[in-house]
Amino acid sequence: MFPYKTSIQFDRQSNQALYLQLSNQIIQFIKNQTLAPNTKLPGSRTLAEQLNVHRKTIVACYEELLLQGWVESIPKKGTFVLRNLPVLEKQKLEGCKAFDLKKNTGFSFYSNSDLPEKTPKKKEDFLYLNDGISDTRLTPIDEIARTYRRVCAKKKVFEHLSYGSTYGHTMLRDVLVHYLNATRGLHITKENMLITRGSQMGIWLSSQLLLQKDDIVVVGNTNYESADSTFLNQHAKLERVLVDKHGIATDDIEKLCKRKQIKAVYVTSHHHHPTTVTLCAERRIRLLNLARHYNFAIIEDDYDYDFNYNHAPILPLASHDTNGNVIYIGSVCKTVAPVFRIGYLIASKEFVDEASKLRGIVDRQGDALLELTFADFIKSGDLDRHIRKVMKIYKQRRDLFCKLLKEELGNFFEFEIPKGGMAVWTRLHQKFSWDIISEVARTYKLEIGDWQRYDTAKLGHNAIRMGFAAYNEEEIYELINKLKQTMDEICKQEKVL
Repeated sequence: MFPYKTSIQFDRQSNQALYLQLSNQIIQFIKNQTLAPNTKLPGSRTLAEQLNVHRKTIVACYEELLLQGWVESIPKKGTFVLRNLPVLEKQKLEGCKAFDLKKNTGFSFYSNSDLPEKTPKKKEDFLYLNDGISDTRLTPIDEIARTYRRVCAKKKVFEHLSYGSTYGHTMLRDVLVHYLNATRGLHITKENMLITRGSQMGIWLSSQLLLQKDDIVVVGNTNYESADSTFLNQHAKLERVLVDKHGIATDDIEKLCKRKQIKAVYVTSHHHHPTTVTLCAERRIRLLNLARHYNFAIIEDDYDYDFNYNHAPILPLASHDTNGNVIYIGSVCKTVAPVFRIGYLIASKEFVDEASKLRGIVDRQGDALLELTFADFIKSGDLDRHIRKVMKIYKQRRDLFCKLLKEELGNFFEFEIPKGGMAVWTRLHQKFSWDIISEVARTYKLEIGDWQRYDTAKLGHNAIRMGFAAYNEEEIYELINKLKQTMDEICKQEKVL
């Protein structure tokens, strides 16, 4: 007879009822064939005495098993494991002792080597070199929380808790239209805007609607890796053109257009990613004219418009577009904090309508309460006040970072002080290798990260982005010191060799 008394374990501190704990364990015994089909279960009084529980617990357990179809009750005979229950087959893999459900699947699926791998978990005692992100410690969380509570406290808040528009909440769209028209020289209406969960969703939606297998998208010979991966995921072909101190080379784009059918050009016109250079006025107009003449789309990713230290922000390409060629993508994620997935895609109404339909099958809608919160946050002027505050702080951090980088590591790195953004494009002397630097830096608890992503075209430029905005003054000194220790150690090793 099956030893229920020693095999069944109850956790009386658990929130789960005892009868459910018992039924789940009996189900497990049935699945692994410890209790075979047609096995008779003990009577409710007998099992209650063995397990030291109330008889009602056993009755409730048997009723649950009956409802789920694991057992059958036969009048005047008792409760039995279902007699025709099929045996649960177990799969074994070739070369493996057993099938590991946590690692292996029992079916085939498509993998994609073009997609970047997930960032590994960070170690608390390490300092991580980032590629230019905001300092989340400066996030105006109290103001946002107060606004969120105020939104939730309104009598009609329940109207916003059901299914809403795939375009995004109408109030946020209205506020953003007014804000972007006023600050970025756009001439749009609400029908030209789709709210997204950050810029990446805008890039993905655009690629889905613009690109199919073997379609050509033009990108810089250094480019934002996530955009490259998104386009390659559509099986598009990347045509890379030169990026110099004036931005992406429009002469090269024109030469391409004369030879091939171009579907789209992707640009980060304000501060090119990764090099931080700004697309000059002449090339901006030239690119717009080429788009009109050759009928291609311009995907303008304006990921850090708000951060300019030497001059006022340069108006985006979208502000000069008179032919409907520009798809303008931006977000507040970089400006406030990455966790707030509020972005926007701006284009012609017919493109936005189609993007809205596509968004609906991937992400039915956004977070209406968060969208209402940011509508209020922007309209009240809190966003602009936050931008002015962090601009001063980031400028000070940029100046200190660049000063120390030049003074302490000028023999190893070349760079130009960026006019905006949150990172420095830093070129390592060709005699040194980032592979070796990454390895040695870990001994000083400094993680360089995936430096290869800055050279997906295999140019061998030996440069990476070094973010400065997310570090306070003390952390900047610590980062530069760790990097200097790393380089000194490498030089010492080379002398020994």
